[in-house]
Parts: sequence; structure tokens; C-alpha cells
Amino acid sequence: MAVSSFDLTGKRVWVAGHRGMAGAAIARRLRRENCEIVTADRNDLDLLRQADVHGWVADTKIDAVFLAAATVGGIMANATRPAEFLYENLVIETNVIHAAKSAGVKKLLFLGSSCIYPRMAEQPMREEALLTGALEPTNEWYAIAKIAGIKLCAAFRRQYGCDFVSVMPTNLFGPGDRYDAENGHVVAALIMKIHAAKRSSSATVELWGTGTPKREFLFTEDLADACVFVLKNYSDELFLNVGTGRDMTILELAESIARVAGWNGTFVFDRSKPDGMPRKVMDVSRLHALGWNAQTSFDEGIKQAYEWYLANVVDRAA
Repeated sequence: MAVSSFDLTGKRVWVAGHRGMAGAAIARRLRRENCEIVTADRNDLDLLRQADVHGWVADTKIDAVFLAAATVGGIMANATRPAEFLYENLVIETNVIHAAKSAGVKKLLFLGSSCIYPRMAEQPMREEALLTGALEPTNEWYAIAKIAGIKLCAAFRRQYGCDFVSVMPTNLFGPGDRYDAENGHVVAALIMKIHAAKRSSSATVELWGTGTPKREFLFTEDLADACVFVLKNYSDELFLNVGTGRDMTILELAESIARVAGWNGTFVFDRSKPDGMPRKVMDVSRLHALGWNAQTSFDEGIKQAYEWYLANVVDRAA
């Protein structure tokens, strides 16, 4: 692995996608660095418009970029909006990455997604497993776009010497998650369902599928810390997995949320709904070897995520 030293002191750092869960966490983490954080609202900069992105990056004189902007969603969103997921993510990443190269940006970090790995990849999934098998059909459109982003960063590094790197986060949860029962991530969706069951005194909560698939979850603040660490300390073509290296079943996840929320009911299963990949946990040995480890326990992360949901979603809706 190529270890590097990129000093953020005095740098102008653009967080693309700063209103999303990952981007907002990166922006919070950057406040501990002696750098200038640059953001652009969607009304001021449409990342789908190539000329606008190129002009803005050149005029703003950016030194470094965290590319966290993306069109995201869960299994249902991927299944019902395949063209949107593929097209918009391809356009966003190609516009930003090419604009960064054209403007001479010194460093760029691209955030991928663990869904890039083959459905039946050997577990834990190593970075070398990329493109060694068929993708999981329930999120292949998003995965294809993210693979293209990783490869684009690698190609710009190889052809032009751009110091562009990629990280592969596992499933995320935490403050700023999208609380949308159909289009949100699994942790947010379960927090909503379980809280609703608690408020209505419902005895059951329905889970999609069998509850047996195993997933790995990473708290957003840990992801942000890892992203800043990688941007400052890593420079190589190979992307890096970011996670905890530990997984749990969907049922265990739901039971953990129920404990935090104080709901004591029973889970039932809608087996007509898809499970997705049977297991998805990442090998994070390369990142550990560089000196980074996640610091937030799962239970503490769920507690903070639930408290954020109560304060920012439930209370505001009341």
C-alpha cells in the first residue's frame, strides 16, 4: 500500500453531497481540521450539469474533494427507479471527477458502496473480489455506477497522475439518515417501524424476507473519520474497504433497535419480499494496517441514531 501525507492545513476542501448522511458527517469531521470547508447547495450547483460543475470547480479554486454526492435508496428504490439510479450516479461522478482533474485539484476521495461486490463473493469481502462475479440483482444499477466511479478515479490516476482515491463504506447509519419507509436504508426503516409500533402499542413489526441475511453496519461519524484519515494518509489505485469487519442478522439488528427504543413486541416476516445478498461483511485489514479502526460501538451508534430521529424527525412532525 502506498502511504502518503496530504496536509489539510489551509486547504479549501469541497464536500460534494454535504446535505446527505455521509457528506454531512464528513463536513462535521473536517471542523477539527485547520481547513476551509466549501459546500454548494443544489439550487446553486446542479451536479448533473457538466458545464456548471466544471465552471464552479475552476472558479472556486478547490484543493481537495470528498465526493459523497449520490442518488441513494434501499431495495425498493433500486428496483423501481433503475434508470434514475444508473444515469444520475454516473453523471454526478463523471462530472465531479473530470472537473477536479481539469482544475488541478490536488486530492479527491470518492465514496463507493459495498453493493459493488459480487452477490456470492467470498466473505469477508476483500478488495480484490471486485468484478469477479455477478452482482446482487436488487441493487445492481447503483452498484454499476459506483464501480464506474472507482474505475474512473483509478484511470485518471493511471493516465494523468491524479491523486484520486476511493473508499468502499459498508452499510451506514446515524444522524441525517433518510427516514423513508420505502426508499430509506434498513436501519432507518426499522427505527421508523419500531418507533411507530411503540407509539401505537402494536404487538408485532413486520420484517422483509426471512430476517437471516447478515449485514455489517458502520456509524456515520466513524465513516467520516475514516474518510479524512484516508485522504490524508493514503495514495494508491486500489480502493479501501471501510467498516468494522463484524456483521449481524437483520433480525439481530431489529432486536437491537427494539431494545434501544423500549419496544417489547414480536417480529414477523414477509417472506414474499427479497432478502438481498445472504451475507455481506467486508475485510477491513488494509485500513487497519494503515492505523485506522472504528471507535463507536454498535449499541452506542444506534442510541445516537434513535435520539437524532426523535429530535429531528418525530418532534418536528409533531
